[in-house]
Amino acid sequence: MTMLSRVAERLFWMARYLERAEDTARLIHAYTHMVMDIPKGSAPDWDILVRILDAEPLFEQNHRAYNEQNVLRFLIADLDNSCSIYHAIRAARENVRTTRDVLPEEVWEHVNELYLYAQEYAEKSVGRRNRHEFLETIIARCQMINGMIVSTLPRGHAYRFIKLGKLLERADMTTRVIDVGAAALLGDERHHSTVDPLIWASLLKSLSAMGAYRREIGPQVGAAPMVDFVLRESKLPRSVKFCLNGMRQELAPLKNNKDALELLDQARRKLSRFDPEIRTREELHAFIDQFQARLITLNGTIETTWFLTDQA
Repeated sequence: MTMLSRVAERLFWMARYLERAEDTARLIHAYTHMVMDIPKGSAPDWDILVRILDAEPLFEQNHRAYNEQNVLRFLIADLDNSCSIYHAIRAARENVRTTRDVLPEEVWEHVNELYLYAQEYAEKSVGRRNRHEFLETIIARCQMINGMIVSTLPRGHAYRFIKLGKLLERADMTTRVIDVGAAALLGDERHHSTVDPLIWASLLKSLSAMGAYRREIGPQVGAAPMVDFVLRESKLPRSVKFCLNGMRQELAPLKNNKDALELLDQARRKLSRFDPEIRTREELHAFIDQFQARLITLNGTIETTWFLTDQA
């Protein structure tokens, strides 16, 4: 079976943007709860959310201070920020609109409803009064759309490129959370180490991994076990290893997949050699930085192989 490369590309990016919207909502939701749960002055500053998404230059073009309102307006409602929830949902809608003939009819209806909801309530949800309901609604609707795709779309090329986009975006977000969110807490300069377990738990919650961690590892959340768990737990849907394995499964049936599979297998080998006892921020950052570079290269290879040709 073949499909037009531009259709494959739009499905791929539709999935990436939907995943980005959900993951960003999860991150903000978990961090907001963490700030309310721990003593004042013990939490990292709000700029950590911008750094997780590597968006400092764009943020600083329009904002002087990394306070709660500025950061959350940037991440929830800023249409010019490709990391924001509203931007991601609008981009997902546009990609669905141009590929409606290969998707179940209900997908367009629900993505359009999600867009209209974000359009109306994103700006209103920057403040704390409406934020909780807005974020939970975004997460629930993204999950519903993904569930609809999984349960109704035939397992052909359309499904493969959707799953590739979703898993690549998810792997990228997980590494970002670890790199900036977790590694920033590993240094010896921290003065509130007693609340670190709450911060580790918040990071796990942002990945929907808290319950799984407690069942597999235990009730106490530690640095090395948490980082290793979200990187290499093969049964955890939001772990990097799970995402890489899933991408390999979808790449295998595609033609001209040699370069992409080679890059993916290199990333899997690199992950298998990861040392969970890495303690310094510098060592962990170096590992994650190299790993993210591999994900970027993999994305570029997917685009070159299947999106810049006449057929996928």
